[in-house]
Amino acid sequence: MRNLAIARRYAKALLLIGKEDGQTETYRKELERIANLFAGEKELEQAVCNPLYRFEQRQKVLKKIIEALQVSRIMSAFIGLLFEKRRIVYLAQINEFYQKLADQLNGIERASLISAIRLSSEAVDNIRQSLNKMTGKQIILEQELDSSLIGGVVTKIGDLVLDGSVKTQLINLRESLKRGERV
Repeated sequence: MRNLAIARRYAKALLLIGKEDGQTETYRKELERIANLFAGEKELEQAVCNPLYRFEQRQKVLKKIIEALQVSRIMSAFIGLLFEKRRIVYLAQINEFYQKLADQLNGIERASLISAIRLSSEAVDNIRQSLNKMTGKQIILEQELDSSLIGGVVTKIGDLVLDGSVKTQLINLRESLKRGERV
């Protein structure tokens, strides 16, 4: 839990800097690029994060990475601060929080669309447009497949779940029949 609080604090701090200088999107891309590099190259991540290696050696490796990625001065300083404060191990979580905060700032909401079969792009666009109108935000849908649904779709936007699956409708029908309700 403490790790999440640390990650959230650093993400908020970077977002505030981005809001001040109008570079939130630049920082979003740079932070994501660095986090993805560490996630994809575990040996590289270990070379920077593993305390078994000497601090100076790890710092040199990190500086070479930052130079190679050609990130902004602010991002370079931010990553350096994370390293010095021994918070670089939270980079993935910081990136995750930053992405969410930047989305909120831009009126973007991410949602998952779960269906039994892959939906056509037209159907996904129609659902996205309906969700845009319903929430007043720009929705980015990530489609997932779940063969247990039988049919219909389930949409999750944050804590909100819109369940229009045949499976849930059948469960509700069964419960109504058990209670003796008219259908």
